[in-house]
Amino acid sequence: MNPSSDLTLGFIAIARPTFDIPLAEEVTRQARETLTAAGLSLVGPDGLVTRPEEAEAALQILSAQPVDLLVLFQATFADSSMALTLARQVDAPLLLWAVPEARTGGRLRLNSLCGINLAGHGLTRAGYHYHHLYAAPDSAEVVDRIHPLALAGHTRRRLKGARLGRLGEHPAGFDTCSFNGPALKQQLGVEVVQFDLPAFFRQVRQTNGAAVEQVAQRLGQRLENLPEMEPAATRGSLATYLTLKQTAQEHRIDGFAVRCWPEFFTDLGCAACGAMSMMSDEQIPCSCEADVNGTITQLILQSMSGEPAFGADLVSVDEALDAVVLWHCGLAPLSMADPGVSPRATIHSNRKLPLLMEFPLKPGRVTVARLSEATGTYRLVVGGGEIVQAPPSFSGTSGVLRFDRPAAEVLNTVMQEGLEHHISITYGDYVPALLALAEMLRLPVLRL
Repeated sequence: MNPSSDLTLGFIAIARPTFDIPLAEEVTRQARETLTAAGLSLVGPDGLVTRPEEAEAALQILSAQPVDLLVLFQATFADSSMALTLARQVDAPLLLWAVPEARTGGRLRLNSLCGINLAGHGLTRAGYHYHHLYAAPDSAEVVDRIHPLALAGHTRRRLKGARLGRLGEHPAGFDTCSFNGPALKQQLGVEVVQFDLPAFFRQVRQTNGAAVEQVAQRLGQRLENLPEMEPAATRGSLATYLTLKQTAQEHRIDGFAVRCWPEFFTDLGCAACGAMSMMSDEQIPCSCEADVNGTITQLILQSMSGEPAFGADLVSVDEALDAVVLWHCGLAPLSMADPGVSPRATIHSNRKLPLLMEFPLKPGRVTVARLSEATGTYRLVVGGGEIVQAPPSFSGTSGVLRFDRPAAEVLNTVMQEGLEHHISITYGDYVPALLALAEMLRLPVLRL
């Protein structure tokens, strides 16, 4: 899945007949061509909206299909009525777009900028949020601005109504994994569904053995040493994967926050890590230590990139290399493995039970994020950098990350702000979209 190729814009071009309609039609045509050439799907009337009945027809079109971003294209000056109607009736981020006009010394043919000025004032007085763009319809700036907004709108829509499964509770002393359910529902639209560990374990133990063997055969094609792992514990991890998958299907769960220790080891006799790795690879993100906010962060990143996300600890800073080491026991998705290294099955470094994944992360650009509650209210931590090719730093899954800022500054920010010990990454540069999403959700931003 690639969200970038599946973004839908509501597009309405408004105008007044007293202005230069042929020119308005031409700039509208250019605007539509620029957006469609960038792979964006447009929903809305093809022509100009100049009369109330045309506006009503446009709203009916928009109500028939969810959109990621609503673009009000100010083809000419018009009053703020249409902007206010759209804000009230369409549940999508709103962009006001005006086009520059040549200074000819003659007639003001479009007066587009004054139109979005009027609309912006009306929206502000009515308490509505909006974005704005002032650019020629064929400008490269158009896609650079609109694409991140649409991607953020897509993620906002994905979060609204998302259901996250919490398996057990976070361990004592791990306040970094606490969460505020009502605030998540109100600000992001995410619902947290609680599951009982003992009941889940009973389901794992009842998993069909033949189904487990089929999973083992598939996974053995990626992990050549899988047969070397202790069989009963390995099958427990694979049965956990199948039970998580079944739970997701039956309860419409979009991601899991799993209390992975100590009960998985002491009561079930296996590690949850390998199962969570496989689930994240299938884009049902999982975090350990029942870190609800961590899983939501992964869901955000996954929604933007169309690829899996990984939640990790920051465990080392190498000032000479100007890099940090991200690590976790062994739950990173296999798709993140360095292609130059064969991933391996392994045991938990402390509990000595399988199944975990072991590999270094592949090199490439990554986006870093964390939905943080360190201050008692939610904010979005955002950063970017490069995973550099390096041998495994520790057992399990790890990667060496060069942030866009000096590593020492990143560490100081983490410690001075009292941030959580889990941060999440996905491959690609989605910082502009994250910043746009934070604005849409009214979340303060902290840059790493």
